[in-house]
Amino acid sequence: MSEALLSAKNLSVRFRARDGLFGGGELRALEDVSIDVRRGETLAVVGESGSGKTTLARALLRLVDAHSGSITFAGQDLTTLSARELLPFRKRAQLVFQDAEGSLDPRLTIGASVGEALAIHRIGTRADRASRVAALLAKVQLPADVATRLPHEISGGQRQRVGIARALAVEPELLIADEPVSALDVSVQAQVLNLFAQLQRELGLTYVFITHDLRVVQAMADRVAVMYLGRIVELAPATELFANPRHPYTRALLAAVPRLEQAEAPQVLRGEPPSPSSPPPGCAFHPRCARATDRCRREVPQPIRVGAEHVAACVLAEPAP
Repeated sequence: MSEALLSAKNLSVRFRARDGLFGGGELRALEDVSIDVRRGETLAVVGESGSGKTTLARALLRLVDAHSGSITFAGQDLTTLSARELLPFRKRAQLVFQDAEGSLDPRLTIGASVGEALAIHRIGTRADRASRVAALLAKVQLPADVATRLPHEISGGQRQRVGIARALAVEPELLIADEPVSALDVSVQAQVLNLFAQLQRELGLTYVFITHDLRVVQAMADRVAVMYLGRIVELAPATELFANPRHPYTRALLAAVPRLEQAEAPQVLRGEPPSPSSPPPGCAFHPRCARATDRCRREVPQPIRVGAEHVAACVLAEPAP
C-alpha cells in the first residue's frame, strides 16, 4: 500500500445560506469527512448532484475554508497556512475544471492561457515559456497552431485538453479533476480518459476524479469514495465496490447504470436528496432507503470496516471478522 499524498481528517465545510436558498440557515456541505489519497493512485469520488463532491475537491485544494478538521499534503498541514504560504502547494496540486470553456479567458489565446501559470510562478524566461507551452500542447495531443487560437475557435474536446495542459504547466504531483468529461460527447470522453491514463503512466501523477458517471469510475479508478449529503458513505477498491457494494445508496447507484445486456429499464433511485441545510435525523439516506429501520432514523451511522480496505457507514452493514 503506497503512502498518502493528501489526507483529510474530520473535515467539515459549512456555508451561510441566504433566505430562500435551501430554506436559509446553515448549509452543511461537508460533514466529518476523512479520506486519504495515495501517491500514484486514481481515487474517484462519486454521488448525485449536491452530494458534496465539488465542495470536497475545492476544500482539498484550500479554495474554500474548512469549518473544522485538517488537510495535509505530503505531511504538511494546509489548514494552518496563509495564502502566501500556500503558493508552493499551488504548484504541486492543480484543478481541472468541468467547464473548460468557462475556465479559459475568451480574450487570451490558448498559448497565453497555458503559459499564464508559468508567468505567475515566474518559471523561466519568455522564450522558455513559449517552448514549454509548445511541449505541453504536444503532450496533450494538440497541434502546435492551437496556441494562436482563441477558446471559441476550437472544439470542446480540444478545450478540455487545453485545461489539462494548463494544469500540467507547473509540473504538479496531484490533479483533481471535477467532472472533466461530463460535457463531452461519448467518443471524445473516451479519448480524454485515455489521455488522463497515459499522462498518469508517463508522469506518475496522482488523481482525484470527481464524477457522477460510474462508467468513468470503472475505466479510471483504483479506489472509490461514495458521497451522500456531505458524507462519505462507502469507500473501497473499485473492483470490490462494483462486485460487492455494502451501502444501500451505492447499490442504488449501481442499479441505475444502464447496461447493454439489460432487458429491463434501469432502476431509478426513488425520491430526492434532502436539503443540506436541513438534513433528516439519523442516517441521511433513510428517507429513500427501502431497508431503513427505526435505528436508521435515530442514529448517524459511523464508518465500519467491512473488508480489508472496504468501509461502509450503515448500521445494517456487518463488520469484517
